[in-house]
Amino acid sequence: MKATIVTIGDEILIGQIVDTNSGFIAKALDKIGVEIHEMISISDNKKHIINTFSQLQNQVDLVVITGGLGPTKDDITKRTFCEYFNDELIRNQVVEDHIVDLFQRVLKIEASQVNKDQALVPSQCQILHNANGTAPGMWMKKENTVFISLPGVPYEMKAIVTDAIIPKIVAEYKRPYIIHKTILTYGQGESIVAERIENWENNLPDFIKLAYLPSPGRVRLRLSARGTDKELLTQTIEKNVIALTKIIGDIIVGFDDNETIEVMVGRLLTQHNKTIATAESCTGGKIAQVLTSVAGASNYFSGSVVSYKTQTKIDVLNIPEEVFITNDVVSGEVAKQMALSVQQLMNTDYAIATTGNAGPTSGDSKTQIGTVFIALATPAEVIVIEYNFGQPRDKVIDRAVNKSLEMLQKEILKNGF
Repeated sequence: MKATIVTIGDEILIGQIVDTNSGFIAKALDKIGVEIHEMISISDNKKHIINTFSQLQNQVDLVVITGGLGPTKDDITKRTFCEYFNDELIRNQVVEDHIVDLFQRVLKIEASQVNKDQALVPSQCQILHNANGTAPGMWMKKENTVFISLPGVPYEMKAIVTDAIIPKIVAEYKRPYIIHKTILTYGQGESIVAERIENWENNLPDFIKLAYLPSPGRVRLRLSARGTDKELLTQTIEKNVIALTKIIGDIIVGFDDNETIEVMVGRLLTQHNKTIATAESCTGGKIAQVLTSVAGASNYFSGSVVSYKTQTKIDVLNIPEEVFITNDVVSGEVAKQMALSVQQLMNTDYAIATTGNAGPTSGDSKTQIGTVFIALATPAEVIVIEYNFGQPRDKVIDRAVNKSLEMLQKEILKNGF
């Protein structure tokens, strides 16, 4: 079963908003064995919408559309549906009653006629109830293709997909199994990983595809198997994952697509009942931000000092002025002193410190732009590593954050404390 996802809205095409709906819909459909053929964004233009529908007709089994269902004149999806399906709008009393109730119960006001007109829907469509909003979803079929129209508001769309569309597809359509397994690696680039696993990759069966998903400091390897025998797919993937761990087990840190390094580090700190603090210069608090993005981080994260200027390192972290006389502010010694100071200040087991030149100018330092020193204070020692992440600035900061967490993870795993 193949699907195309279509987002309608000029605001997407001009970059005013970022399309997150397509990603959610794609993941939801993929989990039930629906293959995503393509994703398209088009303008709020009747001719453009109709041409898109015509091109997709009988080419895919399912077209999922979001956007253009609001109460204003620029929302034209329903009227365009009627034209494409040679249909007419009729008032659905169930939908109107829901709209009236929603306004009275939630907003404490009477629904206007414009809002009530959201209950006008094509006569041939099956209504998909929108519990969180006024615009219902619509399910219509023409020849071999089902067209589903959904509101563009993300939380409304998500609820309809989860509660109505997915159960309906599962109940009415036979689909192949699609099984994914994601292996998380840290510390080596995509090309190095690919070289190490070349023979293993060449021997994968035809029904398993491998995708490399690189990002700063990490590479995700996603295995995707498709077929009608779920047990065979599962067993074959697991067999190949075991073989892979024998080749690159030194850089594998997890197997869950949602298991980011900050989640894994947080779990390790919790399991070992350890705490962490950060002293950040060039990363500007981003390590602390990433660590605290995980629910429950208060169990292990004590706090952070963003000592961006040299004087702050002296005044807040109590680093002696002579350290900066004998060392550049971007140096291993300064990073070490920052880590030890914040470790003592916050009374934590671990502390991460960063100092560097993220660019585009050098600031207080004469060190080459892109240079970052990362220090990790542990219960036993201080580890300091120098990196050069090049440019641009965002890349330097992101890679410094990833390397910091990678250092922490490896140290906890190595020492068990």
